[in-house]
Amino acid sequence: MTSEKRVEVEEMLERIQSHKGVVGLVIVSEDGNPIRSTLDNSTTLQYVSMCNTLCGIARGIVRDTDPRNDLKILRVRTKKHEIIMAPEGGKHLIVIQTGEQTQQTLKTLID
Repeated sequence: MTSEKRVEVEEMLERIQSHKGVVGLVIVSEDGNPIRSTLDNSTTLQYVSMCNTLCGIARGIVRDTDPRNDLKILRVRTKKHEIIMAPEGGKHLIVIQTGEQTQQTLKTLID
């Protein structure tokens, strides 16, 4: 990754992390290992495991429906948090936030 691209990625991550209500941010490598996280290690591994499973199931459902499509974003809301998973190019971005701030963070991920 070039230094310009790295700076661009860092700025994007800082922008997402700065949103009110964002509790944590995790980047997962192609082989399913966390590359970067703002959470403690055990919590990071817990989210990575669950999100890899959920994204795999969701991706299979999307491809079964239309093999030309792929999963872009998966949102899961619980009583406490909302988890936004964005698989892209083999890597995953996982954002954990409180339920009140979901629309603003999702708009940032899509734009």
